[in-house]
Amino acid sequence: MRSSLQTDHHGFTLIELLVVMAIIATLLTLAVPRYFSSLKKSQEAVMKENLWILRDALDKYYGDAGRYPDRLEELVVKKYLRSLPLDPITDSSTSWLVIPPSDPEKGGVYDVKSGATGMSTNGSPYNDW
Repeated sequence: MRSSLQTDHHGFTLIELLVVMAIIATLLTLAVPRYFSSLKKSQEAVMKENLWILRDALDKYYGDAGRYPDRLEELVVKKYLRSLPLDPITDSSTSWLVIPPSDPEKGGVYDVKSGATGMSTNGSPYNDW
């Protein structure tokens, strides 16, 4: 038989819930900034790799044709690339900044840079890469 002073607990008290929420909030304040920092660093690593791929294709095109392509799309048409890589910061393959050669007779695309605005994690502007 059960006494009238004995009660069954079927849930958590408000204090217990507040303590758990405070612990979760503390853990999130540590984890979330690290997550976004690593996300930005990974985008920068992909951008460096994509710039290297584009520049390598431009060099191969120049080695084969003796001139640079007139547009970036020629690298795809002539099968130097399967497709133009994305700029991961702008999430677009059309935002690349085209740098022409000093001699216009040599084509239209000597180099490419990112069209993204803003600063990288090392403090340099994206469009200087």
